[in-house]
Amino acid sequence: MIQRIQSVYLLLVAVLLVVAACLPVGTFVETGGVSLHSFKPLGLTLADGEFQSTWGLFGLLLLSAVVALCTIFLFRNRILQIRMTIFGSLLVIGYYVVFFIFLYVLKQRLDGAAFQMGWALCLPVICLILDYLSIRAIYRDEELVRSTEHLR
Repeated sequence: MIQRIQSVYLLLVAVLLVVAACLPVGTFVETGGVSLHSFKPLGLTLADGEFQSTWGLFGLLLLSAVVALCTIFLFRNRILQIRMTIFGSLLVIGYYVVFFIFLYVLKQRLDGAAFQMGWALCLPVICLILDYLSIRAIYRDEELVRSTEHLR
C-alpha cells in the first residue's frame, strides 16, 4: 500500500499539513515596526496579552491531514480514494478562505497593521499540488484495472 506513488504523495500531504498547523503563517507589524504579533493557526497573541483564537484554521488543517492519512488505506476502493482526495483538497481550499476572513478581521482589530506572510502559508499549496498528482496516479491505476478486466 505505501509502495504506490499515490500513497507516498498522500503521506507527504499529511505530514506537510501537520507541519503547517504547527508553524506561524505570518506576523502582524505595527506601523512603527515596533510590535510583532505572531499569527499561528491556533490563534494570535496581542501585545496586551489577550489571545485571539483562530482554532478553525487549525481544525481545517488537522482534518485535512487525517483525511489524507485515511485515504491511503482505501487502496482497494480507488473511486472512493479519488473522492476522499478531492474532499481533502476542498478542505485545504476552505482553509485559505477562512484564513483570508480571519486576516481581514484581525487587520481591522489591529488598526491596519501590516501583515507579513510566513513560508508556512505555502505548504497547503504544495499539498494541493500533491493531491492533484495523487488523483492522477489513482485514476491511472483504475484505468489499468479496467483494461485488464476487458481482457478476460
